[in-house]
Amino acid sequence: MSIVAIGCNHRSTPLAKLEQMTVAADDLPKVLGGLSQADNLSEVVVLSTCNRVEVYAYAERFHGGYQDVREFLARHAGLAPEDVADHLYAYHDADAVRHLFSVAAGLDSAVVGEHEILGQVRDAWDRSVSERTVGSALGALFRHAVEVGKRARSETSIGRGIASVSQAAVALADDRIGGITGRSVLVVGAGEMAEGTVKSLLRAGACEIIVANRTRERAEQLAALCDGKAVGIEQLPDALSRAAVLVTSTGATELILAATDVATMAARRGELPLVIVDIAVPRDVDPAAGRLKGVTLLNMDDIGEFIDGGLESRDREVADVVEIVDAEVQRYRSITSAREVAPLISALRQQAEEIRLAELERISAKLPELDADQRAAVEALTRRIVNKMLHGPSTRLKEAAGRARGDRLAESLRDLYDL
Repeated sequence: MSIVAIGCNHRSTPLAKLEQMTVAADDLPKVLGGLSQADNLSEVVVLSTCNRVEVYAYAERFHGGYQDVREFLARHAGLAPEDVADHLYAYHDADAVRHLFSVAAGLDSAVVGEHEILGQVRDAWDRSVSERTVGSALGALFRHAVEVGKRARSETSIGRGIASVSQAAVALADDRIGGITGRSVLVVGAGEMAEGTVKSLLRAGACEIIVANRTRERAEQLAALCDGKAVGIEQLPDALSRAAVLVTSTGATELILAATDVATMAARRGELPLVIVDIAVPRDVDPAAGRLKGVTLLNMDDIGEFIDGGLESRDREVADVVEIVDAEVQRYRSITSAREVAPLISALRQQAEEIRLAELERISAKLPELDADQRAAVEALTRRIVNKMLHGPSTRLKEAAGRARGDRLAESLRDLYDL
């Protein structure tokens, strides 16, 4: 059995294809159930965010598990398996552990050090627990990953500055319009990303924040956090007539604004330019809207380019987090190896004890003259011989657990004694 991590992200996959492969929250039960029924997969966790779609699984065979995940993701996205395979990366065992720990620590995000991903990792694990597709192997792995994410943020400065997509979206908009201070901003959506956007807008000095959402009650709850105004989706044209920036981050699976809709709204603004930052995956706004006069449309690709320009100052923090991840991978392997070594040593000792007892039984008929004390002495002697013979191998196996040498010793022991 192997832990495998198979998926695609903002670096391996074009945005248009990544949004096809995204797993909506409402689809997760079906996806988790389908994957867990695959021939080579047992435990399964699916992590789907605006930057990635990843499947973590406990697989019978790595190559079989990879094929199961590839074919399932292709069916889900409505793509041919070979079109999906071109963008997938795959890791197993220690490399899969390292990848998940890096994700939880924020090293693999479009915005290095982002804090949102840690909550998304935890939510993905919780959802799999509720759908009963995760057991002791992935449960222990994700529990450890959450600890790594917390440690990375508490012991380094990786999460300071721009540390989320929503913060980056506001910073990018601020850069494009020459300052958000004193401006009006329209936020479409009322989820976690929208809440982060609203908080970032407050820090940036926006004078008015308008929140639009299909569910009016959720829009009102979010608007209350910033003393803003809530409107329904149908009121978007009126709300946009006075906003300098539109930020969209809904969980919709289809476009909520076609190019014609944006054109109509832009026409009502006259000469006032419009900056739209679409941080939803799948996208909320038709890409064709970016070609309209007076409209600047930015998406996750633009967020990535904007953030890349400021990475140099975080190199030290990244190096510190990499050290934490490496140390935690080693600790995780030591813990799991020790957990696996214990039953192996127990099986070896059980086998030796069965042989010892069988030999005593066989020889007892040939030694009828032995009294009870003599038989007890023979019993104790044979037990000491077995214990002494097994003490050294057992100790060395425990000491090497979690390292490559420990894996080799354990495998040799299984082969030599057919354990």
